[in-house]
Amino acid sequence: MTVIVPEPVLEENHSSVEEQQKDGGALDLDGGFVVPGSNAFGHSFRDYEKETARRATVEEFYRVNHIYQTYDFAKWKKEEYGKLQKGEMSIWECVELLNEFVDESDPDLDEPQIEHLLQSAEAIRRDYPDQDWLHLTALIHDLGKVLLHPAFGGEPQWCVVGDTFPLGCAFDESIVHHRYFKENPDYNNSLFRTRLGVYTENCGLDKVTMSWGHDEYMYLVMKGNETKLPPAALFIVRFHSFYALHHSAAYTYLMNEDDREMLKWLLVFTKYDLYSKSKVKIDLEEVKPYYLSLIGKYFPEKLRW
Repeated sequence: MTVIVPEPVLEENHSSVEEQQKDGGALDLDGGFVVPGSNAFGHSFRDYEKETARRATVEEFYRVNHIYQTYDFAKWKKEEYGKLQKGEMSIWECVELLNEFVDESDPDLDEPQIEHLLQSAEAIRRDYPDQDWLHLTALIHDLGKVLLHPAFGGEPQWCVVGDTFPLGCAFDESIVHHRYFKENPDYNNSLFRTRLGVYTENCGLDKVTMSWGHDEYMYLVMKGNETKLPPAALFIVRFHSFYALHHSAAYTYLMNEDDREMLKWLLVFTKYDLYSKSKVKIDLEEVKPYYLSLIGKYFPEKLRW
């Protein structure tokens, strides 16, 4: 089955993706979504310095994450989990497993992950009613966090959640809590401290080793199970936590032309991923039949994980 994905509509006063990325403008690419004034705690979104009850937990998460996410570690994890030998289950079974976990890296929400998935999916569904592939992408984008579950290794949060970033080259200063990279073994590697590191100009993000986490894992699951979702969906899932790229326009020199086309849809998605977080509950039983129909359309009944 071939899925035709139309170009996202850009606002008239923004002529390019590059211009959209300046001064946070990237998040103006959307279908009418109104950005709320504050997060679930009454503060600005993604404010990692604000004194809140979540700050210490989030900062400690990134301290550990930045120390242990190395180039060799990420390549090893990708090889281990890329075998898809952890078990078999449906997409919806995985969705329900996430009801047990709260993301320690998130300064904006402390609800179980299933709430965030439903909120982002329903927000996109409202603004893009004809793009069912995008609704399903929103629902499944964080399913890789099942790595936290004992059946999948019970991985610690520092190698499952949080912002992702390229490894094997210099750590960009736009990465949240950048200072903690000084304790990372790769920081003192003379090659890895250079702008390109082990890569070449415009090599393409597919050739880049990203920090290991739920993004990469779910991408491997989707690809390994031959999903019928379009390439844009796989790109969104794989790079939705790559905030240094889609929020600060860092590492664009590693992108090729295919990446630039896919980035347009990631810029659409990221607003819904970030700003739909709230304490408002979605009625699971009411929306479940719709998403089950999409799962059946784009995925096999059981997936290898």
